[in-house]
Amino acid sequence: MTADFSPDVRLDRALAALRGLSVGDALGSQYFVPVNYPLLKRRELPPGPWQWTDDTEMAASVVAVLAVHHRIDQDTLARSFAEHHDFDRGYGPAVNRLLRLVREGGDWRELAAALFNGQGSWGNGAAMRIAPLGAWYADDPEQATHQAEISAYTTHQHREAVVGAMAVAAAAAFAAAPGGPPSAEALLDGVIDLVPKSAVGAGLRRARDMLDYGDAATVAAVLGCGRRTTAHDTVPFALWSAARGLGDYEKAFWTTAQVGGDVDTTCAIVGGVITSGKAGAPPAAWLERTEGLPDWVPTSV
Repeated sequence: MTADFSPDVRLDRALAALRGLSVGDALGSQYFVPVNYPLLKRRELPPGPWQWTDDTEMAASVVAVLAVHHRIDQDTLARSFAEHHDFDRGYGPAVNRLLRLVREGGDWRELAAALFNGQGSWGNGAAMRIAPLGAWYADDPEQATHQAEISAYTTHQHREAVVGAMAVAAAAAFAAAPGGPPSAEALLDGVIDLVPKSAVGAGLRRARDMLDYGDAATVAAVLGCGRRTTAHDTVPFALWSAARGLGDYEKAFWTTAQVGGDVDTTCAIVGGVITSGKAGAPPAAWLERTEGLPDWVPTSV
């Protein structure tokens, strides 16, 4: 029996990844609240509801564009980012300004290229939102990286940010493979083979070499955990954690969150990658406490 890669089935996978991403994002963000920090050390949940951040809002636009175009259309994606931009969701200052200007009629190409003195942003924003795209392209990880690259340029044009998005999309595609997720080693090997030479790529090779490390804090000390909010300080550790946690959402979340750093983003990436596959759904009680997805996200094509 051949796998079904119809648009409806692709969208179902992307929505599953989006829900997993939203839980990681929303729950992870709760631990920035000082009163909840002791709960993280004890692996205890804060009271709900848990509100998601810009990670989920932007990922929802990625899914919405895929549902309509069955690929990334940059102009449509940029418009969706701008139209659904909620300043209170925790966007960085540069992206806040970029999306406001796009909403006012600015050209995203010029605005994104001009960020940070013309270097473009190398933040982790393009990577944090892209796992559902990888789930959509479960049959073609190479195409997932290509579409992720296209999607990144709408806001993040620095090489490292683009490669970070490519890596997360590839990881999600491998996790969603029709035959089931690969081993941790095979997943990272596959991602490494698909991304170009970069600091993100170097970090992924270190992550591959550290898969047998049991102490996540040691790994995070080497790879970074998003404290600098750059792609190369975020993606290698997030994919190390996702690779080791395939099939066990709860374990992967706590492993990721307890090292600190940019917890909502690292947990969004991990949650999105793990739920791209069939065996990685978040606990039902966690879904119930998480804010629902935006009502503008399509549920059918």
